[in-house]
Amino acid sequence: MELEQLLAIGDRVVGWAEDGEQVEAVVAHAASSEIRAYDGDVEQLSSAETQGVGIRVVRDHRVGFAYAGTLDDDVLAETLAEARDNAGFGTADEYVGLAEPDGVAVADLDLFRASLVDVPTSRKVDLALALERAARAADSRISAVESADYADSISAAAVVTTTGIRAAARETGAYVSASVLAVDGDETQTGFGFSVGRHPDELDIDVASRDAAERATRMLGATKPSSDRLTVVFDPFVTAQFLGIIGSTLSAEAVLKGRSPFADRVGDEIGSVFITFVDDPTNPDAFSATQTDAEGLATRRNALITNGVLQGFLHNTYTARRLGTVSTGSAVRGGFKSTPSAGARALALTPGVQPQEEIVASIEHGILVQSVQGLHSGVNPVSGDFSTGAEGLCIENGTVGAPLREFTIASTLQRMLQDIVAVGNDVEWLPMRAAGLTIAVGDVTVSGS
Repeated sequence: MELEQLLAIGDRVVGWAEDGEQVEAVVAHAASSEIRAYDGDVEQLSSAETQGVGIRVVRDHRVGFAYAGTLDDDVLAETLAEARDNAGFGTADEYVGLAEPDGVAVADLDLFRASLVDVPTSRKVDLALALERAARAADSRISAVESADYADSISAAAVVTTTGIRAAARETGAYVSASVLAVDGDETQTGFGFSVGRHPDELDIDVASRDAAERATRMLGATKPSSDRLTVVFDPFVTAQFLGIIGSTLSAEAVLKGRSPFADRVGDEIGSVFITFVDDPTNPDAFSATQTDAEGLATRRNALITNGVLQGFLHNTYTARRLGTVSTGSAVRGGFKSTPSAGARALALTPGVQPQEEIVASIEHGILVQSVQGLHSGVNPVSGDFSTGAEGLCIENGTVGAPLREFTIASTLQRMLQDIVAVGNDVEWLPMRAAGLTIAVGDVTVSGS
């Protein structure tokens, strides 16, 4: 569906607003496909198309919300009436209200590939099958390809409000991912690899298959390390996961809910001077880049930490009003069926100048951590404490050595930020809300045998 059509529907809903109320219409349309190859054939193939509207009504400092999975006029009117009715039962809150234009220009981002619509299903199937073949052939020790997937999406959304917001954007995305098993005698290890882009032509089958095979085979023969306190080097994929968690604690919503260890620390030095941490949804390299936030405001680059000093938090309209500031264009939502919260979209550390090899070469005794398990459940968002299972490779005298597994790493988010001793130059944008790069963290507790 064209953006002007979505905007026109939003205009229609907002035009039905009554005196004394604010109305917001979020109108969305999306299409997606998923294909899984197994043993040289198509195991799963699905395609879906969704559309719908989410409507918020604010009246007398109360907010009501309702949504529908169709865009028929009679349903739109019924959904508005339901949202209006729900507002009557809401709790009064002086800070509720819709976003208003703030003068920030919408970035001109190239996030949409119109030709994705015309890519035949047979081409997508070929990519999944080719990925499976390449993953199986990547190393003689690969015994099985558990999954070889292709997926894509085309999404468009518009936000129209009685307060003057009228914005729309569309994006496409595609990825391939493989999961493999590597065997050596009685031992089996798993590995994964992927490639992301905005069109199938931007995907790299060789990278996805090679990474999956390398992640599996490099762990063959792994042993459990002795407990110690040492320097750990995080692989870019691991760093991205930690940055995502740190970013969530820098949401103003987390601050208001008492779930951030960094509340009341704006202006404090909370990290190493090596750390400059931003959320920039206007970076077209980010898989999660977007031109407008979930309330229709232009997204923008927000510096969260500069040279170790906390600059502020990510805000939507509500959290900004609660905390006496302005929105940072950081409203997020899970689609038209939900209301907005405040959160990050495209987190990244400013890269350093060293490649991973140089960082490793500077470490006498440490571990190159290449994967973690249960990280999200292992972090206390109030205290910042974390403990997570991990596996990787030992570092001795600046050289990567034998594989290690079945150990945990533990620290706090605050301590980890302070103890970063090096930041790599190997920025890698991943299919998540944070970019990865290599970092080295000193004095981390490793629990093994």
